Amino acid sequence: MNEQSTPLWTLEPDAVCARLETTRVGLSVAEAMRRLRQVGANEVQDSRAIPAAALLVRQFQSPLVLILIFAGLIAGALKEWIDASIILVMVLGSTLIGFAQEHRASRAVADLRQRLSLTAKVRRDGQVVSRPFAELVPGDVVLLAGGAVVPADAIILSAKELQVSEAALTGESFPVEKRAWALAAGAPLTARANCVYLGSSVRSGAAEAVIVATGRATEFGEIAERLKQKPIETDFARSIRRFGYLLIRVMIGIVLFVLIVNQLLGRPFVESLLFAVALGLGMSPELLPAIISVTLSAGAVRLAKKGVLVRQLEAIENLGGMSVFCTDKTGTLTEGQIRMTAALDPAGRESAAVRRLGFLNAHFESGIENPLDQAVLEDGHGAGLSAEGVRKIDEIPYDFTRKRLAVVVEEAGAGRRMIVKGAFEPLAACCAQVMGPDGPAPLDAAALARVRAFHQGESEQGLRLLAVASRAVADQDRYGPADETGLTLEGFLVFLDPPKPEAARTIGLLREMGVAVKVISGDNRYVLRHMAEVVGLKDAALVTGAELAALKDEAMWRRAEEATLFAEIDPQAKERIVRALQRRGHCVGFMGDGVNDAPALYAADVGVSVDQATDVARESADVVLTRRELDILREGVLGGRRTFANTLKYIRITTSANFGNMISMAAAAPLLPFLPMAAKQILLNNFLSDLPSMAISSDAVDAERLAAPQRFGIGELQRFMVVFGLISSAFDLMSFALLIKVFHATEPVFQTGWFVLSLLTELAVVMSLRTEGPAWRSRPGGLLLWTSVGVAGLALLLPYVGPVAALFSLAPLSGGLVATLGGLVVAYLAATEAAKRWFFRKA
Repeated sequence: MNEQSTPLWTLEPDAVCARLETTRVGLSVAEAMRRLRQVGANEVQDSRAIPAAALLVRQFQSPLVLILIFAGLIAGALKEWIDASIILVMVLGSTLIGFAQEHRASRAVADLRQRLSLTAKVRRDGQVVSRPFAELVPGDVVLLAGGAVVPADAIILSAKELQVSEAALTGESFPVEKRAWALAAGAPLTARANCVYLGSSVRSGAAEAVIVATGRATEFGEIAERLKQKPIETDFARSIRRFGYLLIRVMIGIVLFVLIVNQLLGRPFVESLLFAVALGLGMSPELLPAIISVTLSAGAVRLAKKGVLVRQLEAIENLGGMSVFCTDKTGTLTEGQIRMTAALDPAGRESAAVRRLGFLNAHFESGIENPLDQAVLEDGHGAGLSAEGVRKIDEIPYDFTRKRLAVVVEEAGAGRRMIVKGAFEPLAACCAQVMGPDGPAPLDAAALARVRAFHQGESEQGLRLLAVASRAVADQDRYGPADETGLTLEGFLVFLDPPKPEAARTIGLLREMGVAVKVISGDNRYVLRHMAEVVGLKDAALVTGAELAALKDEAMWRRAEEATLFAEIDPQAKERIVRALQRRGHCVGFMGDGVNDAPALYAADVGVSVDQATDVARESADVVLTRRELDILREGVLGGRRTFANTLKYIRITTSANFGNMISMAAAAPLLPFLPMAAKQILLNNFLSDLPSMAISSDAVDAERLAAPQRFGIGELQRFMVVFGLISSAFDLMSFALLIKVFHATEPVFQTGWFVLSLLTELAVVMSLRTEGPAWRSRPGGLLLWTSVGVAGLALLLPYVGPVAALFSLAPLSGGLVATLGGLVVAYLAATEAAKRWFFRKA
């Protein structure tokens, strides 16, 4: 935060504005634009698509590509110009394909993120307008309210019961109070109570603040840069990394073996080195980073068309692996169109006084916008109520500990009155009297029991009740929670939010997909139980927040897994429930839209919010839904599973085929009088076989792969690679024997024959191993099918194209040999299908 000679936090609000050459009514539009050009966008990380040049450079950062370039340079230094040229052309071709795919993916993802950009309320030309965070500049005056993300570093000009969560900056989980007062120059960052920082969020209350620093100049800027350099690693990314280490160990072992054997046989060192390097590169799925990026971004674009906007691409894999989904009921299992149905006194009689008190409270409330207040105002306007002649004196904003909100109003001839509405039990604890037919009466144990019984009976009918209380208050400058005592319980505002007709069907479909739905709600147990029975969660186990709080960790983990309904849950317990389910081995999704949901959204494997949610909820989520419907989420889960399945296809097919080729060449090298395939032929083979792989992201996925959550298992993948790699090697060795013993193949014919066979079997096995069932029952995607057919035709044609054949040392093959190779491909497919049935049945 800009300090200059005197730190800004030591100045009074008006002095801060003077230093920044602004006023409490903000900047003009023209001045704001001038400052934006001067200081740049208010962004810590660039949200635009990755520049094309940076993406192109990134393609050459792979160690495997660098090794290949090194091999090409060695060949050039030794004047092996043809080999050097072919190696470098193969490198260029592979990297350009990866670049083209990733560039398109990057642009698509940037467009999606733009749709989710945050806006802030800011004063421009004396008017309150909404502007994107990126357009805010030092000197702008912003309005903060509960649920808002602080858009930049700022000094408080005025505040009312402002509580700010600074966990992202300080690590402190509890919110801190902020006020407009000058502090000592030596105050550390955590003690600057008149400052708010980018990355923090408003828990409750309201404020106006003047921005003093934006973008990378903020306190959070340096932290965000470190986070960008070392992002959180997902389970899928961690598994990919570990599998990569396994491949590297296998690759190094085989390469060293082949190089040593060839040297012992007295073969030329350069030829042997190039062969060994090409062999090692043939083992690696070098397009895997591009395949993952393309598959994830393609999945994100498809999901966006269905109303699922992905903020973090890696979350798609977790979305497909989700086994437990936690959600509130409002708007997800219910219509979310809350309407007020009655205003009742504590005995259940209609009360015009309660309706008016509730209306005034909602009318003057200025904190978190919520559907309950909207329903109260609509009902009041329908009843002809207005706030004319009533003046607001003060407000005590809502917070999740008190669970109530108070306003102090003054009406001519009636003095000042505090009006409080909120949850029944916390508010009843502040009441000394209860309104009866003849006026206020003491709220003794018997009276409280009667009111409590009425409240429970209404709740069991699925109605939501907000208690209303009031009392006359003396004139004073400021009111706070300590003044919420000695109240009179006036009655209840009654609300109805009917369950969605399709909720029961969607919950059933999610269950069939292996996703358990758990409902976490702050409502009382009676309302939640009624709603659960309507949406098909009859006889579901229910636990309250108080019961969970009394359990030790191990017991709580087990209880969280057993229960389906969580009632009367406070904000802190939501995160604890998510952590408990994760400890039991579940991949947990959590859906929330409020300030209090942010910790649980961040803790979940998949945080889900809606685009109408509070800013902090959207920023904490991995996935944002355009409509708050479970069926959209179901589509997201299916999309995640499709993306995961297609990524896994590439890894399985490529590693098993390449492993088989490496074993074949390593085994044949010491037995043959020449190399089984030239280095340039290996590279061409690898390049051509990778072309159809780029189409895997659009491939169709079997229904069986979408029926249950999927997780990445290194052990299963390792077994897959070995089993199907060895089957491939067995047919390779069989083909070697036929080429030498039956066809008496010379070196060019042998290498060409195996080049063609290797390429055809790799393409054919894509059609087989892309599905766990019989290949003929699973229709591949059109792009994958026709790309594979095209490359197969090219493989058969290349030996007869003179210039290309000469360049790659390919020789024409006889009709009998081509027919034999075709028979081997058919036999290989039959063996693969048989092995596949055994492997997946055993798995």
